Amino acid sequence: MHSFYIPNMTCGGCAKAVTKALLSVDPQARIQTDPPNRKVTVESTLDESVFLSVLSEAGYPDRQ
Repeated sequence: MHSFYIPNMTCGGCAKAVTKALLSVDPQARIQTDPPNRKVTVESTLDESVFLSVLSEAGYPDRQ
């Protein structure tokens, strides 16, 4: 499982965009978003770097 902190994911619309971006690289991924805490968890067999890249491209870079 991968966890990401996304500072600019502040609402449900952002969460939908993040989910859509993540599913674009792994349609089978299980994704949970938490906009109030700006966190997203992804259950997938793909490497974390794939998700970091697509999040960045979508305008939602991870900040550790």
